[in-house]
Amino acid sequence: MIVVAGEALIDLVPQGTGALAGLKPARGGGPYNTAVALGRLGSPTAFCSRVSRDAFGEALLDGLREAGVEVSAVQRGPEPTTLAVATIDGNGSAAYSFYVEGTADRLFTAPPSLPTGTRAVSFGTCSLVLEPGASAYEELMRTAAEQGVFTALDPNVRAGLIPDADAYRARFKSWLPSVSLLKLSEEDALWLGGTPREWLAAGPSAVVVTHGGDGLSVFTADGTVHSVPGEKVEVVDTIGAGDTVNAALLHGLAARDALSAEALRGMGADGWTRLLRFAARAAAVTCSRAGAEPPYASELGDVFEGS
Repeated sequence: MIVVAGEALIDLVPQGTGALAGLKPARGGGPYNTAVALGRLGSPTAFCSRVSRDAFGEALLDGLREAGVEVSAVQRGPEPTTLAVATIDGNGSAAYSFYVEGTADRLFTAPPSLPTGTRAVSFGTCSLVLEPGASAYEELMRTAAEQGVFTALDPNVRAGLIPDADAYRARFKSWLPSVSLLKLSEEDALWLGGTPREWLAAGPSAVVVTHGGDGLSVFTADGTVHSVPGEKVEVVDTIGAGDTVNAALLHGLAARDALSAEALRGMGADGWTRLLRFAARAAAVTCSRAGAEPPYASELGDVFEGS
């Protein structure tokens, strides 16, 4: 079981130009997208969050169930669902403004235990910013790491939600000793400061950096770097692409029985290259269609095939 911990929200995606363009609701949130992507790839997955009892909350749970994701660890509350208003530029890239005051996902409390059979827990995005839930997710991350559970972190920085950038950067560094795999975009890396080598020295066994359409790279604890190009595709938008990479990495590592620090060290150039190609292929499919619509396993082929 791979557990994904973090927010579920509704993206309001403009259907035209201008401030008053019609908005189409779509299920989203970085962790939510990651969980759906994992479920579609066939990994046994559970979602750990707090979701509203409103109509949007019910739709979010329906989307998880449709993807085969276990929802018994989801907390429920009467608070409204978080809303994210997306703006899509001419290249298909998305920017967001958020409506988060008093919403359900930020009132998450750390569960007494993880679901039975948990092999990995994934964290990231708004859930690690908005208090009081951020401290609860942080507690869960540290507890999982102390219990020897593989932990993955995708900070997926939303700068507009971060009131004190320096305090967040310091907090990010404090998480690294509890992180097995750090995945982040090139833009996030620049905003956070530091380098993959500095982050590796603080705790993670591997750091994956995505470069948009130019592919992705992994920096490993033994000092090597492995990179693959992006897959060429006609981009509709990039919503959920990074979350799909996150899921593809975790799915591939689970398929290789590599959800441990020791196993990551034994991946080697061939293993990493094949895994990164799989992640690039998965992200390309997501970018080829509107919204966060990650691929199913049948669309991608085997994780460690030669191509």
